[in-house]
Amino acid sequence: MSGPGPLARPVLGAPMAGGVSTPALVAAVGDAGGLGFLAAGYLRPADLAADIDQVRRSTTAPFGVNVFVPESRPVDRAAVARFREALLPEAAHRGVTLPEPPERDTDHFADKIEVVLAARVPVVSFTFGCPSRAVVDRLHAAGSQVVVTVTDVAEARVAVAAGADALCVQSADAGGHRASFTPERRPDPQPGTAELVGTVRRAVAVPLIAAGGITDPAQVDAVVAAGASAVQVGTALLLTPQAGTHPAHRAALTEPGRPGTVVTRAFSGRPARGLRNRFVDSFDALAPAAYPQIHHLTKPLRVAAAARGDAEHMALWAGTGYRSARPEPAGRVVTRLAAAVAAATPPHPAPR
Repeated sequence: MSGPGPLARPVLGAPMAGGVSTPALVAAVGDAGGLGFLAAGYLRPADLAADIDQVRRSTTAPFGVNVFVPESRPVDRAAVARFREALLPEAAHRGVTLPEPPERDTDHFADKIEVVLAARVPVVSFTFGCPSRAVVDRLHAAGSQVVVTVTDVAEARVAVAAGADALCVQSADAGGHRASFTPERRPDPQPGTAELVGTVRRAVAVPLIAAGGITDPAQVDAVVAAGASAVQVGTALLLTPQAGTHPAHRAALTEPGRPGTVVTRAFSGRPARGLRNRFVDSFDALAPAAYPQIHHLTKPLRVAAAARGDAEHMALWAGTGYRSARPEPAGRVVTRLAAAVAAATPPHPAPR
């Protein structure tokens, strides 16, 4: 990526909430010349501050923090209640109690902004929406660069208007949650990563980071040719020793008979790509577009499944390229992909 600062690094380690993006993984990505991201999603503000401190004790490399933009649209409470009823037999079988999901959950957004401002985090990225211009201006004043994750041209234009320094362009090939500002919509057909990057490149002038299914040099070549300056990878890091990936999740990623990935709302109420399992097969068709209410409903079931090592009832987030993930150090993944970005990038790009 042209220009000085942490966003000049060619490989970003995706923020993977739920404990996968550990401080150790963030530090390892940074030490290898990439830009690692802590995932603030679902963390308490105090725990986020502690993770930031741990990264800084582990490395002098720059790093980023990703924050979820809270959902402001009302949800269909009746649909949420129906889904809760559908889950009750599963909960009884597993011996867990389902909560009554909150009307609204901001995920401590305002407090987390104060944490990253106080810590002067080099890069702050946002997922599930675009922060206000006032928030972006405060981050810029604190010396942070701002990245907004987008999934189409309309979102890209909103983010640029809000002052984003760069965009993470996420295709449907990416593992985990789709970052769409409007998760209730599922555009069809969904473009691949290189095609989406090219479409966004023609619409905006800020640097673009490509995300979605990127695991090898051929995919890097395609997204750089389409206009990306860097790549963001998450699935490629899931099997690294520094990642906090659950052992059952690790095993499922290498299971020969696993029937691939699907996009599902079953675990959280937001479209997300993961390995297909029995929970997806049982509940995907019933889950409404209601995030984070569905996330709160299924959390006790997922926690119980993780405690048992039951991969059939866990959220096994993974992108389409998961079969290329390797159990190797994170630094090796970053070095290999960074070399591919350098090889694919023209030495003197034409001015725009």
